[in-house]
Amino acid sequence: MITEFFAQMPALVIVLPLLAAPVCVLLHRPLLAWLVYLLTAWACLALAFLLYVQVKIGGPISYAMGGWPPPFGIELRLDAFNTVVLLLVTGIAAVSAVYARASVAAEISRERAYLFYAALLLCFCGLMGITVTGDAFNLFVFLEISSLSSYGLIAMGAKRRALVSAFQYLIMGTIGGTFLLIGIGFLYMMTGSLNMADIAQRLPAVADTRTVEAGLAFIVVGASLKLALFPLHVWLPNAYTYAPSSVSVFIAATATKVAVYALMRFVFTVFGVAYAFGQVPLGQILLLLSVVAMLSGSMAAIFQTNLKRLLAWSSIAQIGYIVMGFALATSAGVTASIVHIVNHGIIKGALFMAAGALFWRMRTISINDIAGLGRCMPATSAAFVAAGLSLIGVPMTAGFISKWLLLQAVLDQGHYWLAAAILVSSLMALIYIGRVIESLYFREAPEREPPPREAPLSMIATTWLLVGVNIVIGLHSTPLVDAARRGADALLGGGG
Repeated sequence: MITEFFAQMPALVIVLPLLAAPVCVLLHRPLLAWLVYLLTAWACLALAFLLYVQVKIGGPISYAMGGWPPPFGIELRLDAFNTVVLLLVTGIAAVSAVYARASVAAEISRERAYLFYAALLLCFCGLMGITVTGDAFNLFVFLEISSLSSYGLIAMGAKRRALVSAFQYLIMGTIGGTFLLIGIGFLYMMTGSLNMADIAQRLPAVADTRTVEAGLAFIVVGASLKLALFPLHVWLPNAYTYAPSSVSVFIAATATKVAVYALMRFVFTVFGVAYAFGQVPLGQILLLLSVVAMLSGSMAAIFQTNLKRLLAWSSIAQIGYIVMGFALATSAGVTASIVHIVNHGIIKGALFMAAGALFWRMRTISINDIAGLGRCMPATSAAFVAAGLSLIGVPMTAGFISKWLLLQAVLDQGHYWLAAAILVSSLMALIYIGRVIESLYFREAPEREPPPREAPLSMIATTWLLVGVNIVIGLHSTPLVDAARRGADALLGGGG
């Protein structure tokens, strides 16, 4: 019985939230729907941890859906890379589920709350499906599941601008999905297969054709739009700004990271390093775009007055760091990229949680309106400062580990201009995070009646949980770096 359970775990991480979503609709009660979401998220986290341990001990796992062996059937495949991403997604979902109770009650009407949790479960299911599938077309299907549910979640924001933001995201997301599907179609046209490992074996025989080159181009553009790489980032600032706080937390910490995973999976597993970075100048293009993203995103963040919009522009800059790492196509670069996928997910989750706690109390997120709250809301403000210092890359934080690894990777290749870009972007982060800290602690607080108090304990505790994980990684990064190095070796060795 236990052996059979372990054998079905790859499918269970997708099936559980997929079944839980309609259960939330049938229950029709906000509290019960939240409990379903909470239990599902924590159950998936437990499954993800068991899968991570199983892969670490026994190597990659291949699961044939319905007993149909690949490449004829749909394969779920877990290796040293995607189990790390799976742990990030399920971990953020589990922690943010606790956070969501008070946040959703304050921002979503009671009549729609159960639908909110159902959509959140579908988004969760889609992200995990992208992570574990070994089938190119099913990756597109799961991407659309997560995207469609995200549009609905963003549209539930309190302001009317949320509807415009969701529509803008829908248009851009549809274009990105279409590009991705066309690219997958080109690969199927040339190889007759949709299984990613099988495509990788068949592709060298037809790699010199224009169709394969076009397929790579369409997939890179489509995935880049989903992960908001400059200049395909225009949907992200509004989406993060006007979404409900718990949605901003979950999407900012997971969605773009999973999109980066999808791009890396296609580039390294399907096309291979020799083709994507040898025959095609993909590396040079991505390095240039990553530098522009880092500098332009950081510069835009400096001039924002809305805290969530500031964090959104910061995310565009941080995506540049991630893309720069894997664009180097070296073991050190890919390792740094994977480490920053995890670290930035944790950091940005904590920052958006702190911002959501400030909004819960003040009903505003303007940097000017939070003046002096460092004295009234010390726990929330201190959590923002700690996560902000990690975003800058201060030693003894997770952000420092990521940037140190990335600096080493670019210097190993002699790219001193990339190292300079990393340092300049980090100094810009010091400026925009410093603006928020200055408002919280060094501006005179206006008269407020009654004086503001802390947000609910569930919101504060989960924020500090992510901050604590961030500090633990900063002090003892060996397990994460080792896991990322195994993931990099799996990718560079052909995705085994």
